[in-house]
Amino acid sequence: MPHSIQMRSHAPVNRGARLNARLAAMFPYALGGLIAVLLLPVATIAVLAARAEGGGLLHLGQTVLPRIIGTTVAVLAGTGALALLIGTAAAWIVTLHTFPGRDLVDRALVLPLAIPAYIAAYAWGEALAPTGGVHAVAARILGWQTPQDGALPDVRSATGAVLILASVLYPYVYVAARASFLQQSAAVLEVARTLGCSPLEAFVRVALPLARPALAAGTTLVMMETLGDFGAMQYLGVETLTVAVYATWLQRGSLGGAAQLALGALAVVLALVVIERIGRQRQSFHATSTRVRPLPVRDLGGVQAALALAGCALPIVLGFGVPALVLATHAMRHLDTALTGAFWRAIGHSLLLATLAAALCVVIAIVLSYARRFKPTPLIATTQTVIQVGYALPGTVLALGLLFPLAGFDNGLDALMRRWFGLSTGLLLSGGVMILVLAYVIRTLAAALGALDAGWSRLSPNLDAAARTLGLDAIRVMRRVHLPLLKPAIGAAAIVVFVDCLKELPATLLLRPFNFDTLATTVYAAAALEQFEGAALGALAIVGAGLVPVLLMQKALMRQPT
Repeated sequence: MPHSIQMRSHAPVNRGARLNARLAAMFPYALGGLIAVLLLPVATIAVLAARAEGGGLLHLGQTVLPRIIGTTVAVLAGTGALALLIGTAAAWIVTLHTFPGRDLVDRALVLPLAIPAYIAAYAWGEALAPTGGVHAVAARILGWQTPQDGALPDVRSATGAVLILASVLYPYVYVAARASFLQQSAAVLEVARTLGCSPLEAFVRVALPLARPALAAGTTLVMMETLGDFGAMQYLGVETLTVAVYATWLQRGSLGGAAQLALGALAVVLALVVIERIGRQRQSFHATSTRVRPLPVRDLGGVQAALALAGCALPIVLGFGVPALVLATHAMRHLDTALTGAFWRAIGHSLLLATLAAALCVVIAIVLSYARRFKPTPLIATTQTVIQVGYALPGTVLALGLLFPLAGFDNGLDALMRRWFGLSTGLLLSGGVMILVLAYVIRTLAAALGALDAGWSRLSPNLDAAARTLGLDAIRVMRRVHLPLLKPAIGAAAIVVFVDCLKELPATLLLRPFNFDTLATTVYAAAALEQFEGAALGALAIVGAGLVPVLLMQKALMRQPT
């Protein structure tokens, strides 16, 4: 009898061990499948481009391609340089100086990240219109009598695109630069001052080189976001490679030409990544002193304090204040007409897609991040590298790379089912929401994985060892020990992915089922018809959701010692 009891008590353990062994054996195949799915858009683009006739690309090369490449390079360089200037200057002023309002502007300098670039472009287009708010203020000051009086700058140009995108993307540089400056020691600047450097010279010759890796990463991120933007560029009439893919595919009817342009966009993304890594690795700067003390803070007063406050407040006003004011004004004026059935359906569709994508991303990220912690392998490292490729894909390129293989699978399956069973399966993957969810997962999985990696890095390996000595296997350690401690990181990952999916435009526009609108596509359609004021409430909802991860980022930044 005792022997039978002993056997029954060990049965669950044996079953658990067998299950873990099966999962471990299946895991490499699951990773291989994930890599295949993540690389599917890139492989599709390469195949379509290779099969395309050379005449299409030759025609593009002789007509519009040089102009498109020149415009793309100019906009990327201009936006990156301006965002670098704004973000670095603001971070230096806030980190090394105190003045009235410093804490407020420090919190507010990250707010423009809540404004998607296409919504900022629509809002500035409304503000600078002859009947817009800027013209009304100028009319009162200058005595203009009619909307035709005066001449405000035309925002629909490459220059306007650079100014608008830099105004909403500079926080990427600001956050990176601020964190880097906070981690520097006062000793290095003191040495520079003893050698006769002025504060400005010490900043340029010492602090900037130490912050170079962070500045390179932030600027590269700005340029990638600029390259991937579709809504703002199309509205502003700036034909970059991303816009050209859409126009060549759907307006010019050249699938091969669109694939070749998409391949060019991927080459630009790869070049940006290489440049960023060279910028970080070509020269290595670090402080060797053991006297790690916070940087000295200088008190400003009078005119200097006013200039510092104005300099930090200006990008906040341009990047967040004006667009938010335009959205709020239009939303209040058209509240009754905006709250329609179509608006609530768009909200429901947006919430459904974002929730499904966030749940999938979080689950995949938890498994991958834990696998890397528990038993890192080259396959896991390769998977995480491939995930970064998905984040860098512009939305139009991602849509083009997913639609054709999934549509081909659906058509093949439908033909097979008709032949064998006389049944039609329809478009299971390419005609429903699943293709959108897949696009969102490929696009945002890197963000979820980054949040989970950061959370797991804060958990001591001793927790794993202690749990294993108590007889817990790897899965139970994760379920009983890690996951309860990772709730903040899991929540942050879910929020970031959710909001990114909520404001995603180009992939949604190209892959959505018929008569399936989201908040982003509703705003885009209204702006295309010059009726943006009617969709301002939807745009305001996207901005409101975007404030959540931005405020979380700001809170994390404020935790660092100042």
